[in-house]
Amino acid sequence: MSSTKSLVLYQPMNGYCYNSDTHFLYDFICTNLKKYKNIQGKLLDVGSGSGILGLLLARDFPKLQLHQCEIQEEFQFFSQKNAFTNKLDAKLHCGDFTKIEFQTQFEIIVSNPPFYHSDVIKSENTNLKIARYSDFMPLEQFIAQTSNLLTPKGRFFFCYDAKQLDTIVLFAHKYRLKIETIQALHPNRKKEASLIMIALRKSSKTPLKILPPVVMFDESNEFQKEVQELYKRCNTHSIKCNKEKIVYNPPNDTR
Repeated sequence: MSSTKSLVLYQPMNGYCYNSDTHFLYDFICTNLKKYKNIQGKLLDVGSGSGILGLLLARDFPKLQLHQCEIQEEFQFFSQKNAFTNKLDAKLHCGDFTKIEFQTQFEIIVSNPPFYHSDVIKSENTNLKIARYSDFMPLEQFIAQTSNLLTPKGRFFFCYDAKQLDTIVLFAHKYRLKIETIQALHPNRKKEASLIMIALRKSSKTPLKILPPVVMFDESNEFQKEVQELYKRCNTHSIKCNKEKIVYNPPNDTR
């Protein structure tokens, strides 16, 4: 696995932009996959946004066939634009993940889904609401659809609000997914976990493994050394722009 190639990512000037959650999820996925020698098959990035998560994995695991799923038209553009810019092939599925009738199954599904509750919705634009709040992709429907789309030994990686771990366990069991690995993210050593990263698999008998927690900031409120190294491995370069100012002809095989 090589992560030396820089990833250029166009993002909307005034819309939702990816954050550090995606970087930590990417690292968690790589940690879980590195013990396997031949990572290949179809990879689906659910709620692809700017495309960062799926593109990082497609860059580092070149035998994976990347598929992107995105409901918002603006981010459909950026997902495909960024795949094109970084010379990575990706097939785009447009629409609501929980309602799309996919014509294939996937060996790996990954997602940084919306997980904030609607009772904390502030006065924001629709773009941000869809990207952030679970009303637009309820947890049970998200897990149920993922289970249907995974191959018999398929793997599922996602991150979510740490406070909802009990509900995740309940739905994972209901839809026949075995939780193999869990890792928590803490803002600093004195604060509770804010994010939980989870690896699930179909037809698995692997005992549950809980990895050491990730801590973002040290006592001086600076990124921990491990976090700084992670950003270097990701090697992403973000460019904020207005979609209308980009000259780009998307491929015709989206659906």
